[in-house]
Amino acid sequence: MKVLITGTSSGIGLAIAREFLAHGHDVIGMDVQPSSLEHVRYTHYITDILRGKLPEIDGVDILINNAGVQNTEEDIDVNLKGTIRVTETYGIQPAIKSILFIASSSASTGAEFPAYAASKGGVVAYMKNVALRLAPWGATANSLSPGGVTTALNAHILENPLLWEQVLKETLLAKWASPEEIAAWAYFVTVVNRSMTAQDLLIDNGEAAKSNFIW
Repeated sequence: MKVLITGTSSGIGLAIAREFLAHGHDVIGMDVQPSSLEHVRYTHYITDILRGKLPEIDGVDILINNAGVQNTEEDIDVNLKGTIRVTETYGIQPAIKSILFIASSSASTGAEFPAYAASKGGVVAYMKNVALRLAPWGATANSLSPGGVTTALNAHILENPLLWEQVLKETLLAKWASPEEIAAWAYFVTVVNRSMTAQDLLIDNGEAAKSNFIW
């Protein structure tokens, strides 16, 4: 299948691209940065999902919206408006089989930067709208909402023993997810799954469920 993934230069997006390539799919990546990924079935476009020229790509089977920014003045513009722009360009068409949005646990907890949390909450709401419109074609739309993930974006936490100890205490399983684990979820939800749609999956190692019972 032809798979279009945004934000593939690093982190979760790069891991998702590798996952689909490992399963024999043709992958098209899109990012503001170049890619280090070299594969005969991988094509990379350098562009801005919000303002850049979107390349002409026909017949996308699977669209994965991963590109985004955090704690900037453009969180809502890039994370929400840019995602909508890409989805309306490539995803709303009869050949589509599945659209996936990488949201965030903050979409439901609100426990991060204000504009970032708002942008991801908007992504989840938009995902449900997309699911309604894809249903006549038998296609699915869902979102993943990761909690902490061990990416370079979080290096300041991963490399600080004190901060790392503090964040692990906020989860039930005392760990964060790896980009590869999120990629495996992305593959399952878009390829294996054919019956779940309009759903947001929280993958946070139990952080939202963490509670201390005081009697």
